[in-house]
Amino acid sequence: MKLHELAPNQGATKEKRRVGRGIGSGLGKTCGKGHKGQKTRSGDRRLPSWFEGGQTPLHKRVPKRGFRPLNKVEYSVVNLKTLEKYFQKGEEVNPEKLLEKGLVKKGLPVKILGDGELTKPLRVKAHAFSQSARQKIEALGGTCEELK
Repeated sequence: MKLHELAPNQGATKEKRRVGRGIGSGLGKTCGKGHKGQKTRSGDRRLPSWFEGGQTPLHKRVPKRGFRPLNKVEYSVVNLKTLEKYFQKGEEVNPEKLLEKGLVKKGLPVKILGDGELTKPLRVKAHAFSQSARQKIEALGGTCEELK
């Protein structure tokens, strides 16, 4: 094999497209780019999807509001009236049982709040308790255990 015998594989290369060589070529006048506008000019680069053609973009037109604190813990909350409705006297309440009954969201820590009345002692295990909830549970002889 000699150097002059080397050639690319069949179909591996394309012929250069000659545009702007008259209407008979099929690519005359606008050279297959349509009529006017940004995408017909030289130096056209495909623009990002958020580019709005020089108009002030949406993210700059919409006002900025508030902020999200980075260290805020978001809890799935359960009130005492809910515990009263779904649990029996002396039963243990924990995040797994609350999830099983569909009272909390998966993956979020559980906080017990003191809204409503409790009439039976319960053994409650949760990640956090409000003061009023803790007082009401312990007043009936129940226990509050904080989970990590």
